Parts: sequence; structure tokens; C-alpha cells
Amino acid sequence: MSDSAARDQDAAETESAFSHPVVAPDVSAAYGSHPDQVIDFYAPRDGRAGAPVVVVLHGGAWRAPYDRLHMSPFADFLARRGFAVASVEYRRGSELPQQRGSGPVAGRWPETFDDVAAAMDALPELLVLHMPSADARRIVVTGHSAGGQLALWAAARHVLPEGSPWRLPRAPALRGVVALAPIADFASAVGLGVCSDAVGQFLGRAEDFTERAAHADPALLLPTGIATAVVQGTTDLTVPQAVSEAFVDAAAKEGETVGLTLLPDVGHFPLIDPAADACAVVAEEIAQLAW
Repeated sequence: MSDSAARDQDAAETESAFSHPVVAPDVSAAYGSHPDQVIDFYAPRDGRAGAPVVVVLHGGAWRAPYDRLHMSPFADFLARRGFAVASVEYRRGSELPQQRGSGPVAGRWPETFDDVAAAMDALPELLVLHMPSADARRIVVTGHSAGGQLALWAAARHVLPEGSPWRLPRAPALRGVVALAPIADFASAVGLGVCSDAVGQFLGRAEDFTERAAHADPALLLPTGIATAVVQGTTDLTVPQAVSEAFVDAAAKEGETVGLTLLPDVGHFPLIDPAADACAVVAEEIAQLAW
């Protein structure tokens, strides 16, 4: 495929993914006092009791303009597939540019991770209150793009460096993780300039980068012992295939097998577009872990 054709395809896929109306949740619940510390819950549309829970972490390069609303059609799609869905919001980069013309900053350190950790820790109690018929023993975490990084991170808190404020004493009770075109290997993402150097912005100054990466880079937080699958389009121009492959290779070096499903001629956004065949593949990957 020529560069021009690839760009045209990417534009069409992006337009399709963002063409769906926002789907309101059945209920929203706060897990903290900040306005962004909220989880939207979508009940399984078939009314099924004992449905497994899918935690959804949205992408958007950890930048403020991109919130959970663009993932609501995907959350609803999963609910229509019989899952109970918890779509997590979290604090992202400032809406104000670092300097004129630079655009919104990627992520907040440490607030983005504070929020994901707090949301995951609060989830069992919130499920009891707001989704009591769901099966909290069967939780799968999924995330797209930057949210894929956060999903992998949420499953790796027990292998964070000693002294990390987010470290868990044991592996979280998850059935698995399905990461969708994740920013899963920071070294390759930085080398490729993914999302206009979002990783570099997120981790901050050069003198902070290495130390912070040890607490944040999924490729450095291995092995986890938790079933992990990655779904990646081969024509993704936003987070290229090489980033996912680098993560899978890093896992293999640590003795852990990560499933990698490559979707030919699929870009970045079909993975979360209910109108795309790729989205059904994602749902099946989740189902294989959840059930």
C-alpha cells in the first residue's frame, strides 16, 4: 500500500470510529474527589447475571482533549456482547499547551497512575454497589493505544520496583489483559516518535525519564504471570506494529508468552469501532480470557 493510500485509509477508519454517538452509561460512580476520577458502568444488555467484567481504559496519548466518551460506543458494544463494562476516566495532560503552538501535554506524573491504581482498587466495592449481578471474580482489563499501556500497567503493579507507591503485594485478581495497539514498549515508541513524542512528554525531563520508565514502561514490568494478549493492526500509522512486537519480544526474553493477533490491512481505530470487523475480533479475544 502506498503512503498516500495508507493515509487515506487511516482517515476513513478514524472518521468511522468517531462517527458513533456517545452512549450514556447505566450509572457512573466516583472513585475519588477529582472530576476525572469516575467510572462509567454498562450493564450486559441481555440482563445476564454472573457476567464477567471488562475494565476499559481509553487512549488519546494521555492528553486532556481525549476522554472516555469516544470509547462509549465500544463499551456499549461489549455490553451488547454480554459483558459488564467499567469504563475508567483518569487525569490526563493539561489542556493548556506547554508553550505556544505545542499542543496539549501528554499525561500527568504521577496523577495518571494514581488514578488508574485508585480506580482498580476501588472497583470491587463499586461493583458490589452498582453492578451486583456481575461476576467480580472474572475481570479482564482492556485498553486502546495509551490506554493499552495503562491496561498492561494495571496488571503489572505487583512487579513494580520496591518502594513504588502503586506496588501491590501480590498479583491483581485478573483473568487477563487484552491490549489494543498499545504503547507497550517505550524505547521503540520514542524511537518512532509515537503520538508526537507523547512518551517523552509523559515521563518528563531527560533526567527523570529512566527512573520513571522503570515504574511505567510495560516492557520493563515483566513477567507478570497474568494472561496477556495484544491485538494490533498491521497498517496502524499511530502506534506501529513494531511497538507491539517489541513488547512481545521483551516478554519472551523474560520467559512469558504474550499472544499477538495481527490484523492485516487494519489501522489504529477499527479495534474500537463497533462498525468494524476488527472490533468483533477484540471482543472474541476478551471472551477467551473472561469465560
